[in-house]
Amino acid sequence: MTLIRERLEQTEKMILSEYACLSSESKGRLNPESRCPVRTDFQRDRDRVIHCKSFRRLKHKTQVFLSPEGDHYRTRLTHTLEVAQIARTIARSLRLNEDLTEAISLAHDLGHTPFGHAGERALNDIVPGGFRHYEQSLRVVDVLEKDGEGLNLTYETRNGILCHTKGKEADTMEGRIVRLADRIAYINHDIDDAVRAEVISHSDIPKDILELLGTTTTSRINAMVMSVIENTEGPELRMSPEVQDAFGRLHTFMFESVYCNEYAKSEEKKVPDLIGLLYTFFIKHISRLPEEMKNVAKNEGPERAVCDYISGMTDHYAIEKFRELFIPGSWKLV
Repeated sequence: MTLIRERLEQTEKMILSEYACLSSESKGRLNPESRCPVRTDFQRDRDRVIHCKSFRRLKHKTQVFLSPEGDHYRTRLTHTLEVAQIARTIARSLRLNEDLTEAISLAHDLGHTPFGHAGERALNDIVPGGFRHYEQSLRVVDVLEKDGEGLNLTYETRNGILCHTKGKEADTMEGRIVRLADRIAYINHDIDDAVRAEVISHSDIPKDILELLGTTTTSRINAMVMSVIENTEGPELRMSPEVQDAFGRLHTFMFESVYCNEYAKSEEKKVPDLIGLLYTFFIKHISRLPEEMKNVAKNEGPERAVCDYISGMTDHYAIEKFRELFIPGSWKLV
């Protein structure tokens, strides 16, 4: 009897582009295992990511604004979902592997620190060898999840996670789509959040950019996505020169007006001290780490364990842990 997975693999071969990564041709997993009778390997990757603890913690990690008061600001989780939606739209339109694209999208920020990029910079300044969230995301799925077993994802998903930002591009078009979708998502939703926070107003954005891309989040995302779909030929993702230029200038505008804005980033000044004190404390008191982190310390050293522990914290947990360790509590008669 033909398995459902085998029928899905045959369908992929019939309908996907010659540039798509077929699940039946995956380079496999770090540890070989029997295949699912129903799901393709990339579907299975996606499901493992959705059900892991690191994915759930993203809902309490900063995207741009630290612990904003309001329910409508983005978190690392909502950012991840927006990346997945944009990436899947592009992948489907170009007849690429939507399951692989989604798996990479959902996993790409699993290793991100509390307090967004401020937390990443703080750890990078402290940890021997530095800290890069995309490398930590790969470590999360390879080593840390499932009590040290890892998720045992496919090579293609792991490669896309590692290459979703700076440096070497992913081996697959699906991985390269996620890299582009990540930028499209954060630039546009960060504009929305910055306007909501009154850090900028729409009138601050250069008018020629708005005239080309649109005046709403929806219209700008649509313009960028459609430009990718309409201008991509072969294995290279492309926007039109006009949209690419506007996209680049919008990115520059956001760095100057929001990402480096003194008012918007005022609370971030506290992050290095908080992260630094937590790191120093746990390096000196390895016994205070959770049991799974003690195992990491035993096998890979205290610096690695403390880095894993802190980078996995949510904003709220890091603050509460700091308060527990460094803020005197009320004395109580026992």
